[in-house]
Amino acid sequence: MTKRIIALVMACLTTVAAARSGHPAQENTYWPGDRWRSSPPEAQGMDSVVLADALEYIRVHRTRIHSLMIVRNGYVVLDASFFPFQKDTLHDVASVTKSITSTLIGIVIGDGRIRDVKQPVLSVFDDRRVQHRDDRKEQLTLEDLLTMSSGLDCTYSGGERTLREMRASSDWVQFMLDRPMIATPGTKGEYCSGGMHLLSGVLTRATGTSALEYARQRLFERLGIREVAWPADSRGITHGWGDLHLRTDDMGKIGYLWLHGGRWKDQQIVPSAWMTAAIQPHAHVLQGEYGYGLWVNRQRDPLVFEANGRGGQRISVVPTRNLVVAITGGAFEPGDVGAFILKSIRSDAALAENLAAARRLDALIAAAALPPASNTATPLPVISRAISGKRYLLEDNPLGWRAVTFTFDHTDTAFARLEFADGRVEGRPLGLDAVPRLSPDGRFGLPVALQGSWEAPSTFVFDYDEVANINSFLCRFTFDQGNAVVQVKERSGEVDMTIRATGGR
Repeated sequence: MTKRIIALVMACLTTVAAARSGHPAQENTYWPGDRWRSSPPEAQGMDSVVLADALEYIRVHRTRIHSLMIVRNGYVVLDASFFPFQKDTLHDVASVTKSITSTLIGIVIGDGRIRDVKQPVLSVFDDRRVQHRDDRKEQLTLEDLLTMSSGLDCTYSGGERTLREMRASSDWVQFMLDRPMIATPGTKGEYCSGGMHLLSGVLTRATGTSALEYARQRLFERLGIREVAWPADSRGITHGWGDLHLRTDDMGKIGYLWLHGGRWKDQQIVPSAWMTAAIQPHAHVLQGEYGYGLWVNRQRDPLVFEANGRGGQRISVVPTRNLVVAITGGAFEPGDVGAFILKSIRSDAALAENLAAARRLDALIAAAALPPASNTATPLPVISRAISGKRYLLEDNPLGWRAVTFTFDHTDTAFARLEFADGRVEGRPLGLDAVPRLSPDGRFGLPVALQGSWEAPSTFVFDYDEVANINSFLCRFTFDQGNAVVQVKERSGEVDMTIRATGGR
């Protein structure tokens, strides 16, 4: 056995022994800078055969995963991106954002700007006039918001109705403060995105700056996270519940911070006591147990705590395996892939090299980043000539789509011109050969992928995939006498509606 393998074995044994106690080894712990170090899976006790099987499963099932990074013992053992997502691109992490907002509250407490999690929420906003103020609302604490057990009238059903109503209001923080109480704080779990936005407002009150700027100063820069996107409401309050955009390797850094109890290098960024409390189950929410902005499952073996987001966004931490997994996607359930990852862990020490499996794994990683093979072009239906170049005006809709124009000049590629209610106009190529066409400058400057096909002589189906912005809208246009009926479904279940379109010039 080479000296290098011996050194890796000793490092693994030291790290894993500490991990089994719930606290990964701190001495000689590796801390990534701009880039992670990498390792063959076998050197970290993981089986390349099983990891390759995971990628094969993804390929065969056409799983809508965008990226997958696995870190064990501080080494990246797998880093894959899947077309049409492009490596090193920012990605919307959806409700993983809640876990970042919660972590920032822990840092604010550590900085002494907030007393503790028991601080009453109304005391932070003592200059505001709050509606429906009663004894229960006076009892509402930061911890109640962190654990999704505020007792506020906040409805998750109906596509997060309360969140939609909040976003339609002029002052989102005030909207949440004014919600009536329906339960005593701390007694009932209810998934509430608006409560996390209220926490972002608390952070701004306590620090005098936005959650984004505070995160840059006290979290992101310390972890070597250089580029993020995180929008704010009209009052400058960073979205506390979602819309944070990170790179996959930076998601891994957040998980690595959590794995080490909030410590990074020689600094305790998040108070260790707060981090310990954050990964304890405090409330039953939806179908799981919830800590401080983190999902906790202490019944699983091994124990896992996670940040979860719509569409398949995950930062998963398995302390006893010294493992962090970062995943992004466009409407898929990561559980099946996660099962492969846990199965691939064969040992706490290095395994023998498996060159054949390593080559297979490398080939699958390379293939995953490439577009699929083009289908043979099929003739366009007769109706496409009548539709081509015509502008179809859509009735008012929550998507903000105002009009669409299709141009059919070729059998393999079409062109879509979309007009939005806010004045934006997008002109994008659209693949007709089963290959999505990527074009730049979607929301947050990120690419958009479009493809379509004729389902029937008068029905055209196209997929408007925002890729790194998660949403993928499957739109079925049925044309009839110059007009159209449009069925729109967002793949993760956010939208399911029918829109009428009037044919114009």
